[in-house]
Amino acid sequence: MEIITPDFGYIFWMTLAFGIVFFFIAKFAFPVIGKALKNREQKIAESLEQAERIHEEMQNIQAKNEELLKKAREEREDMLNEARISRDKIIEEAKSKAKEETSRLVESAKETIENERKAAMTDIKNEIANISIKVAEKILEKELSTDEAQMKYINEIIKETDKQ
Repeated sequence: MEIITPDFGYIFWMTLAFGIVFFFIAKFAFPVIGKALKNREQKIAESLEQAERIHEEMQNIQAKNEELLKKAREEREDMLNEARISRDKIIEEAKSKAKEETSRLVESAKETIENERKAAMTDIKNEIANISIKVAEKILEKELSTDEAQMKYINEIIKETDKQ
């Protein structure tokens, strides 16, 4: 029961021992512990600052990446638009060349037809001239003594020509 109700000497020596231990702890341990805590606090603060800087850098990098992606998309769209314009231009040029070629071929065909028609007309005229010459030769070959015989012969030849 002495521990529950200690006497004065016991309290004195316990207080003195506690004071001495506290003095040594305060003199030697607290500065080391305080310094360690300060160092740890400083390292934590530096780590937090570094984490904040890294976070800001990551945000900057992400913003730059988004900007680069946006520029790349715009460049891609520009390239696609240029390709579409080039494609349309090439198609239009091809259509134009095809129309020109068609027109040229039609004109050439028309000229050929006209030349063939003229050649046919010339052949017909030549044939008519040949027939006329043959008729004249036949008239001249036959001796016609009278005007009446000449008229009769001319009428016969005309009838023959109408039948052909």
